[in-house]
Amino acid sequence: MNDTVALPACETSRRRRALIAGCSAHAVHDGLTDVIYVLLPIWQAQFALSYAQVGLLRGAYSGAMAVCQLMASRAAKRWGRLPMLIGGTALAGVAYLLVGQATGLTLLLLALLLGGLGASTQHPLASSMITDAYEEGGGVKQALSQYNFSGDIGKTLIPGLVGLLLTVVSWQASATALGLLGLAAAGLLWWLIPTQVSASTVTKKAKPLSGNGSATGLRALILMGTLDSAVRMGFLTFLPFLLQAKGAGTAGIGLALTLLFIGGAFGKLLCGYLGVRIGMMTTVWITEASTALLIVAAVYLPLSGLMVMLPLLGLVLNGTSSVLYGAVPDLAGAGQREQAFALFYTGTIGGGALAPVAFGAVGDALGVPVAVMVLAGMLCVTLPLAWVVQRGGVEV
Repeated sequence: MNDTVALPACETSRRRRALIAGCSAHAVHDGLTDVIYVLLPIWQAQFALSYAQVGLLRGAYSGAMAVCQLMASRAAKRWGRLPMLIGGTALAGVAYLLVGQATGLTLLLLALLLGGLGASTQHPLASSMITDAYEEGGGVKQALSQYNFSGDIGKTLIPGLVGLLLTVVSWQASATALGLLGLAAAGLLWWLIPTQVSASTVTKKAKPLSGNGSATGLRALILMGTLDSAVRMGFLTFLPFLLQAKGAGTAGIGLALTLLFIGGAFGKLLCGYLGVRIGMMTTVWITEASTALLIVAAVYLPLSGLMVMLPLLGLVLNGTSSVLYGAVPDLAGAGQREQAFALFYTGTIGGGALAPVAFGAVGDALGVPVAVMVLAGMLCVTLPLAWVVQRGGVEV
């Protein structure tokens, strides 16, 4: 199914600039979020932190980001999407400049909370901007797949580059460089984002997004996204221990995660397009059922078999999220798009943050293999939920 139509050159340029701006914001913000994992061991040694304090720092940025997304979407209605998105990106940059000046836990924690506040603007506003840009001419779901894919690029590149940078400069200098990156990204967004993301007329009007405003469908979609994210984060938490039990060393675990992430990045891109061609319901059933089966297989396969399987597992493990993101505009009511995206991302980020804690307790009580099996079983709940989402008005 192809819902795109021919557009004037000026409209095509506006759409492309909106997509590039949204993808750039996603890459930078996700990179600034995940680079914290690289810095945590350094901060622990620098400031003599306990593991509880390390956990507090880890959750400060993502927690503030999750909690404040709905407020960011509401603030955008009052002050405008463009100032909020640019201002939030600049605030994330300023936060890392403050991180570079931190001399203790308190300032470091406050800076990370500030960074999370700035980052809370990105997901709901950039998603809505891209949706608005592509709605009239078609291709929303494909564009959101590219946006989703760009976040994984940022998660891969920025922490990797900072890891290399830390071999030649201090962590304070690295944090300052991250702050400057955030400020530069804000400037890029100001230059890129068009004042209008859709022209008033096009050569042929495409079928608009349904925007049915189905509260039941949206709730089911948010629950699906939350469960999917919880399983993904839970499995990532346990994977190193599964690999270790099968005889993998540090280098082997690093290679395994790389294979999984590469598959996951391409899964986000490919499954979004697949959802357009064969429908949301069919795609979710394929990806979630495949993920559950492959997670179970990961428990029983030998190390060599697991390593071979990981790119495919990454593809289906991450791929569902693009299909779910693309369904949000179909279920959002008129004028409620930013709020719908904010609710969806709050659920998925919150689910991903809580899963390692909850399933860590299951692993302590029953062992890692049982905890992984429970994760696979949770995915079965998403299958009937996909039917509820379909009835809410998402095209299949």
